Amino acid sequence: MSFISVPMGYVLRWFSALVGNNFAAAVFLFTILVNVIMIPLTMKSQKSTVQQTRIKPKLDALKAKCGNDKQKYTREMQALYQREGVSMSGGCLPLLLRMVFMMGIYFAIANPLQYICGVSEAAIGDATKHATEVLKLELGNPPGIGLVAPARQGLFASLAHPISAETANMVSFNFFGIDLLQNPEFTAPALIWICPISSFVAQMASSIVTMKINKKNNPDAPNMSGMMLMMPVISLIIGFNFPGALSFYWAISSIVSGVIQAVVSLKYGPDVIIAKEQAKETYTRFRYEKNRKKTAQ
Repeated sequence: MSFISVPMGYVLRWFSALVGNNFAAAVFLFTILVNVIMIPLTMKSQKSTVQQTRIKPKLDALKAKCGNDKQKYTREMQALYQREGVSMSGGCLPLLLRMVFMMGIYFAIANPLQYICGVSEAAIGDATKHATEVLKLELGNPPGIGLVAPARQGLFASLAHPISAETANMVSFNFFGIDLLQNPEFTAPALIWICPISSFVAQMASSIVTMKINKKNNPDAPNMSGMMLMMPVISLIIGFNFPGALSFYWAISSIVSGVIQAVVSLKYGPDVIIAKEQAKETYTRFRYEKNRKKTAQ
């Protein structure tokens, strides 16, 4: 994911410098920017879903016409999609691109030493090896955030590719008194619990809103509620095993992307798009009839 993480890392570093090297503020601004950039992908996916909904009655008619002849139905369906100008996989590509993009961004966020502090990849590799083999630390995957605390203690300053404590202290992980480098623990209630719990609540709310929107746009779509509601639970479990910085990012990302998804769905919902297309078709027929009458005269 370096082809995405590297350029995103430069943007994240710029935001960090802009807000006084505060990780939470930089991630907040960075997440807003990224989601705004991806609005065209969200709109394209939304429009594709609406187009699928629009031609559904015609697909149902084809099913009734073709009966059990699957080959005939496939041919007729492909012809229908072509006539209507609808792509059979139009909604998949934007979703795939968004997933790849978000993975690259995740790695940029999860490796602050490399992408914000400018530590070399060789130094990250040496520090990871030393932390796991010598210090016996559990760093997680990716290991970036887990390296910050020992780096601040100067534990990697003597390696072949050193990371100084000064470099590791370039970025502040303080968020209103919460140290985002802390690992939340079930057995030790603390303020850091806010991060995984916020991530869980934000993702759960976003999942519920998304399910309602999808159900409205395409009532016959497969029910994915189990999977969508399971993801917030998984994020909660992961959140109690990794530094709070990752949960903080997930929470902010869920809130921002959820708001944008809701706005796009309202502006480009099935009723709105279908009404616009019907109005366009009506106007086209009106112009055609008007020109035909002129020609006849």
